Amino acid sequence: MPRQITSFSNETVKRLRSLRDKKARREQALFLAEGLRIIAEARDSGVLPEVLAFSSATGLHPLAAELIAATDAAGGDVIETTPDILAKMSGKDNPQVLLGAYRQPANRLADLDRSAAPLWLAAEKLRDPGNIGTILRTGDAVGAGGLILIDDCADPYSVEAVRASMGAIFTQQVVQARWDEFLPWLRAGPGQLVGTSLKTDTDYLSARYEQPCFLLIGNEQAGLPPEYEAECDLLVKVPMAGRADSLNAAVAAAVIAFQVRASWRS
Repeated sequence: MPRQITSFSNETVKRLRSLRDKKARREQALFLAEGLRIIAEARDSGVLPEVLAFSSATGLHPLAAELIAATDAAGGDVIETTPDILAKMSGKDNPQVLLGAYRQPANRLADLDRSAAPLWLAAEKLRDPGNIGTILRTGDAVGAGGLILIDDCADPYSVEAVRASMGAIFTQQVVQARWDEFLPWLRAGPGQLVGTSLKTDTDYLSARYEQPCFLLIGNEQAGLPPEYEAECDLLVKVPMAGRADSLNAAVAAAVIAFQVRASWRS
């Protein structure tokens, strides 16, 4: 049965609120996901929250009641609280009716089965958590195996990244690695490394993509370092017809990823 929490000073309230900070997420190996759709996506992917907080002040959607019952039946900590306390935990003035705390997967490069999918996404030093979440959503849409975050990227388990992923944080494998770890792992097996670059003449529409393909997106401002580009098997670019010289990193990842998949159908 759900337990009632009506105090802002409750330890569970403090714990969930702390997960808005990267340090607390790292120490507890937990992250927050908010909203009926994302929590339902997680359940459909076989993942239930360790802690689920909700407010029934405005009534509960039948799906919300179903998710609460499923979490309770699985032994999760289910909390009913007030809208104000829910807002305190989520950090939003108008919080969603459900807030879940989930265990962060401990994925490593060695755990990845590159043969599990023909396409994998990778990103180097992405600073915007929204871009990471959007790339995860793209990965889900194109059937990618997962996202490999290289060097110092934003936290994929931040509230912003999880929200932008629209549930793909639960369907895509996420691995964080240094470049000097990623490259030897990649070269130890099959895999074409395709980098995005403004310095190439190869149009992404005319390139030949092999399987498995690892599509590497560079930093939002600087792109890929020259030494990283030199290690790629193929560099591609999206030609610009207007005044902009490039696309947003997440948009570029989506455009090229869909073309990679489309090229294999011809």
